[in-house]
Amino acid sequence: MSENSYIENVEVAGDGDYIVLHTKRGDSLRFHAIWLRDNALDADTRSPQNGQRLITIDDIPADTRISNVSMDLPDRLTVTFQPEAKTLSYSLRWLQAHAYDIAEERPAGWLGPNIELWDESLNSNVPMADFDSVKRDKMALTKWLSDIRRFGFAKMTGGPVKSGALLDVAALFGFVRETNYGKWFEVRAEVTPTNLAFTSAGLQAHTDNPYRDPVPTMQILYALENSANGGDSLVVDGFKAVKRLQAEHPDYFDLLSRYSARYEYAGQSDVCLQARKPMIELAPDGELVGVRFNNRSIAPVTDVPFEKMPDYYAAYRSLSEIINDPDMAVSFRLEPGDCFIVDNTRVLHARNAYSGRGTRWLQGCYPDKDGLLSTLATLEHQHLGRKDA
Repeated sequence: MSENSYIENVEVAGDGDYIVLHTKRGDSLRFHAIWLRDNALDADTRSPQNGQRLITIDDIPADTRISNVSMDLPDRLTVTFQPEAKTLSYSLRWLQAHAYDIAEERPAGWLGPNIELWDESLNSNVPMADFDSVKRDKMALTKWLSDIRRFGFAKMTGGPVKSGALLDVAALFGFVRETNYGKWFEVRAEVTPTNLAFTSAGLQAHTDNPYRDPVPTMQILYALENSANGGDSLVVDGFKAVKRLQAEHPDYFDLLSRYSARYEYAGQSDVCLQARKPMIELAPDGELVGVRFNNRSIAPVTDVPFEKMPDYYAAYRSLSEIINDPDMAVSFRLEPGDCFIVDNTRVLHARNAYSGRGTRWLQGCYPDKDGLLSTLATLEHQHLGRKDA
């Protein structure tokens, strides 16, 4: 449906404080004068080269009002602002895409439209791609990155079996964050491990490095050798676990999102990392944006009132039991040249214990999610067409 057929008419309301777009469905969208003026895309307001603002909010008159509005062009809206006497044009499609006239309050724990929750039923349809295909085909890359955004993880097969190959995977979409573990780190049994991940023991599903602020937002684990018995990889949708906790015990959800836990790592003589964040992280408007869960790295919790501490631990236990439920996990084995990537703010990963016979050698690194989402947005704009403003 075109913009012109969707919008019936437009009017100025509130003595010029805002406009109202009336649709043929009978509903309406309102936009304030100050919001429209601040988001204008003319060459005097934003750079044509990079889209960044050329003015500050102080440059816009505080008493900005709309004196006239019309739909003179098929797909555009023309608005005149006072006291600047400035006339600007807006795409109706862009306005619809950026509408903020939301009547209802969003419930705590709401999720964005690109998020799909999952459990063990996804075992039959694990999102995956072939390394060579993704490297040469932009559409295949777009699909793989879109799956990571949607599910919070994806697998890749057929990569080169060489040390450092995980950086080739990260380079498909972004950049790697260097930490005290280096640009990448080895995941295999060590005689004197600095981290329990560097042993053959099984690990509970967890998010990595909760003791960092900001936490690493993505992780790649890449297999170079895997002839040991056991050591299969598991992933759990942390958002699914949290939503299940909220449905079963809303008071527990409130406790784990309201009060901060503390996390610490001091496994090396020159390292003492500490962070204070809730296990369930909500944005100010209630959106579920993060999960931090790591039994190995939680420090003494001191930010919960005395009277609430028993209930807090009951909530912590309940979330742990949900995460450990076999019905929540997707499992797979990595062969040499295979890897998987997780959104470390959402998806927990684990591994089964493995025996001393044979070898299991993985390498890991921490790319940043903003690079992945930037690459994905660019690819989607190329394939779908950039929406004019």
